[in-house]
Amino acid sequence: MPTDSPTSRRNTTNSTLQRGLLLLEAIATAPHGVSAAELERRLEIPKPTLHRLLKQLEDQDLVVRDLEGRHLLPGELLHRIAMGVLANESLKAPRRMLLKRLADEVGETCNLTLLDGHEVLYYERVETNWPVRIQLPPGSRLPLHCTASGKMFLALMPPHKRRSLLQHLPLEAHTPFTATTTETLEARLDTIADNELSTDDEEFIQGMVAIAVPVYDQAGRIQASLAIHAPRLRHSIDSLKEWVPLMRRIAAELQETLWA
Repeated sequence: MPTDSPTSRRNTTNSTLQRGLLLLEAIATAPHGVSAAELERRLEIPKPTLHRLLKQLEDQDLVVRDLEGRHLLPGELLHRIAMGVLANESLKAPRRMLLKRLADEVGETCNLTLLDGHEVLYYERVETNWPVRIQLPPGSRLPLHCTASGKMFLALMPPHKRRSLLQHLPLEAHTPFTATTTETLEARLDTIADNELSTDDEEFIQGMVAIAVPVYDQAGRIQASLAIHAPRLRHSIDSLKEWVPLMRRIAAELQETLWA
């Protein structure tokens, strides 16, 4: 679904507020950060005005610079605002309805997760009615390297970002099946990227299996992960994979509710 770009709306007003909002949008939607020079070209904001606005946005922690100081990235405050919007109860209803539809069909717990720094954030979840289940409420934070959703985020992020993250990510062994070396994890991530399907075969909790598919934004970048998990006594990875076509259909519908 086509959307207006910041550039296409730059002439609607020349107010400071509008320019600030256009800058925030351009920085928030840039996949790898954006330089001040590129913002100047794209938005046609006079250089002195641009640098004044960027300084104000940095002072408010809405925007930060990368380690080299060359590219601008969303700041902590902008991140909190985005999370707050996603958590708004009136906006969550359509997403919860889709998750419930999937959970009712498969009879197992389904969840929608987001990437939050170096962790997976459980954003929305519909529990199974089975007496044996794993209790992980919304708001829980889980490791990237041994969960189906976490490995999906790692597999589909830009290679340089993945390398940088893995250099600092503790590959803790949660079970005997957890990948604890970069080489082993990278091999699993390559397979996930090829198939756009991630699995957790008792890697995070022994006795629990899970699969995940990506939820993309309109630019084709992964923004969330849709997952099903179940106790090993009820399902294997192969039996969960029978639900992958349905999961992909639900993921496409979730895209519309998240970024329509």
